[in-house]
Order: sequence, then C-alpha cells, then structure tokens
Amino acid sequence: MYLLTGASALFGEAYVRGSLLVGESAAKTASNLIESNLLYRIGLATDLLTFTGVVVLVWALYQLLSEVDRRLATLALMFRLVELGVHFSAIGLGMVALSLLAGGEYTQGFAAPELHGLVGVALRAQMAGLGIGFIPLGLGSASFALLLLRSGYVPKFLAGWGVFASLLLAAYSFGVVLSPNTSDYFYVGMLPMFIYEVSLGVWLLSKGVPASARSEPFPSLKQAPTSERSR
Repeated sequence: MYLLTGASALFGEAYVRGSLLVGESAAKTASNLIESNLLYRIGLATDLLTFTGVVVLVWALYQLLSEVDRRLATLALMFRLVELGVHFSAIGLGMVALSLLAGGEYTQGFAAPELHGLVGVALRAQMAGLGIGFIPLGLGSASFALLLLRSGYVPKFLAGWGVFASLLLAAYSFGVVLSPNTSDYFYVGMLPMFIYEVSLGVWLLSKGVPASARSEPFPSLKQAPTSERSR
C-alpha cells in the first residue's frame, strides 16, 4: 500500500495537477480543464483510489502496531482518519470546478472571467484542503513511526527518519497556514516523507516483520480453560 499509494499520489499531483493547473492564470487553468477534461477526471479518480489505499494502509499499521502500545496506535489511527475525511472532501471541490465549466442554467449569469475566477476559487479551496490534510497525516504517521521505532520491526534509523519526516511534513503544512511564503519550501516539507514511505514500503515488502508480530495477540476460545469458557 505504501508503494501503490505513493505512485498514484505522485501521478495525481505531479502529472495531472502539475500539468493542468496554472496558479497565476485562472483563464489558462480553465482552458486546460476544458481541453483535458478526461485527464483531470482520471486524476480525481486516481486520488480517490489513493485515499482508499490509505484506508487499507492505516488499518494494516494499526493491526501491526496496536499490541506495541494500543493507546498510541489508536491516537495515530484517529489522526489518519481525520486526514482521510479532509482529503476525500477536497475531491468534491475538484468536481465543483468541473461542473462550473460544464455550463448549465446556473452559470449563465456569469461572464467568462467571472466563471474562470469561480473555478480558480474552487481549485484553490481543493488545494488548501489537500494541504491541511497533511497536518493530521504527519502527526498520525509520526505516531506510527514512533511505534515502529519501539517495536524493532524495522531498522531504527528508518523508523527514526519516519518520525522526523512526518513531523516536518506537519510543520510545513501548518506553516503554510501561517504564511503563504512557506510554500516556497514545498520540497523541503514533502521530499523526506516521500523517501520514508517508499523506503518503508520496500523494506516491509522485501523483509517483512517477525512472525511473532503477526500472531494472534489473544488466545482463541478453544485454548481458553473450561472455567473461562463457561463464563
């Protein structure tokens, strides 16, 4: 899931939005969305698949790490669920932008520059939602990375890097809220997290975790004493 969601997220962000959205020109962005309507819709669909994959990823991390510290794992799970709620909602704003460009009676009262401005507002709101979602993402990922560090399931350097990269992402995203100039450091905030998730995905796929970490945390009913079953 780390590798699949990383690849799909890179496609949606770098290829689709990176090639179609022009920050300094609402008219050019609107023109790109009209000309490449299908590509943008594919990008939105890819985003939905990415976030669905993150649901599976977070579930798997919770199952793996809840026995290390259930309270911290639950906190991490809650942070990531908030992230997913924000990110899924942001996709709706992309759909709003497309609906504005599709025409219809409710847009006839707007001149082209006004309509393009509304499209730009919807897209900026979408990007803001995606950015805000990185705050709970970073906090939840840092919590899971701390559990990995304590568990010994992965190299300590890799887990420690995950704590650092995750907190850096959260700090960067929070900084954008405080000052738009923080976005100049986009790669500083994002690249360490990308390196961590890809590296962790490769490690887990190739090395796995100890068999004891995958065993049942509680004895089955068949193994329980007769007196316990009777209760």
